[in-house]
Amino acid sequence: MMTVLIADDEPYVVDLVRVTLEDDRLRVVDASDGEQALVMAHAEHPDVVLLDVQMPRLNGLDVCRRLRAEPEFVDTRIIMLTAAAQAADVARGFAAGADHYLTKPFSPIALLTLLERLMPEAMLWMPES
Repeated sequence: MMTVLIADDEPYVVDLVRVTLEDDRLRVVDASDGEQALVMAHAEHPDVVLLDVQMPRLNGLDVCRRLRAEPEFVDTRIIMLTAAAQAADVARGFAAGADHYLTKPFSPIALLTLLERLMPEAMLWMPES
């Protein structure tokens, strides 16, 4: 089973990600701030981390940098999922180590398509056998 960590301080975004992704093949865990996101990442070892940039206690860019600095998260896919949509914001996300940058508001289909592309082994679109 794959695990996705969503770190966002907006409960409706967390709920939308959970409803979009969670099934018996993919589990969604969440954190409401950056420090909690680091704790959850170490506890859950997610396959994918979705990070909002503007969060309390520690922003998503700093969380991304810290995760990328640790060998255990080298293969973890990190997606910035944020309203910060200027070209400079996107550049900062990639410079921090993000694999992709998805801006809010986002389409659930766009999120599914992105995850399928980044993690084809998840087979999100494939019916269960």
